[in-house]
Amino acid sequence: MKFNKLIYPLAMSIMSAALPLSAAASDQADEVRFIVPPWPGVTVKTEIVSQLLKPLGYASERLDMSSTVGYRALGTGDADAFLGGWLPAQQESYDAAMADNQIVDLGNNVDGARMGFAVPGYVYDAGVTSATQIDDPENRERFGANFYAIESGSTTSDFIRNAIANDTYGLGDWNLIESSTPGMLSAVDAAWNREEWVVFYGWTPHWMALKYDMHILADPEEVYGPNQGRSDVRTILARTFSDANPNLTHFLDQVTFSADEQSAFIRDYGLKEQAVEVVAHNWIEANPERVAEFLQGVETRDGQPGLPAVEEALQ
Repeated sequence: MKFNKLIYPLAMSIMSAALPLSAAASDQADEVRFIVPPWPGVTVKTEIVSQLLKPLGYASERLDMSSTVGYRALGTGDADAFLGGWLPAQQESYDAAMADNQIVDLGNNVDGARMGFAVPGYVYDAGVTSATQIDDPENRERFGANFYAIESGSTTSDFIRNAIANDTYGLGDWNLIESSTPGMLSAVDAAWNREEWVVFYGWTPHWMALKYDMHILADPEEVYGPNQGRSDVRTILARTFSDANPNLTHFLDQVTFSADEQSAFIRDYGLKEQAVEVVAHNWIEANPERVAEFLQGVETRDGQPGLPAVEEALQ
């Protein structure tokens, strides 16, 4: 069934109730420069948004950089938007940019996020349920005193580095093995295939939670933040960009995903290794009602209703 046939009744009701927004005429930008760290979730979300922006008359550019560098780029005007503002993981960078009035926070774009010390299900079932246990002598030996993390330069790497520096949970003499997300998960996968013990930086939504029956350990010292590592994933814009582009800001403010939605497309992209363009296109076609919600009150850059433009492009 065609996208437009699925979406037409909802489109009519949304368009009739669309928020009054003189958007396109006042938008100064014709392109959005997105910060995209090497994280599957942010990569796919950004591609979904980029594919929706195109029929609205806007181009997109992907800036591959860490979140820490990304906040600086937002502050200097070298980037416009970031769909992966994990808080409290990025709190220091976020707070500094907020204090300098450099960014606008549009709110959470995914529910159910969490991060922390993670183990496969068979390790958790063996009784390791808290980060306080990982340096117990028998557990330390089975883990090989190795902790696997993502790339150096990310805020989450700073968290574990600080924990090691402070000997939190006895980690002071552990080996920190940092890599890209695929590199880290390759090591986890090798251990999981042999049912060897491994402890690593894990988060959800992500396919790792499903494949490895992943459990995030209790973290009483709050290495990965309060509330057991539960997080928001914010949409962050450069303030100068937001002020100059109300239509784009309105659109990006309405882009949200459930944890299940994000985990599913992360699985398709990160685990099944489908092309990001294909994953994004498939999600858009399979979720016309969600796309309509994103586009409520949004116009094309030349001032036409946005939803019909996207509908036509997807026929």
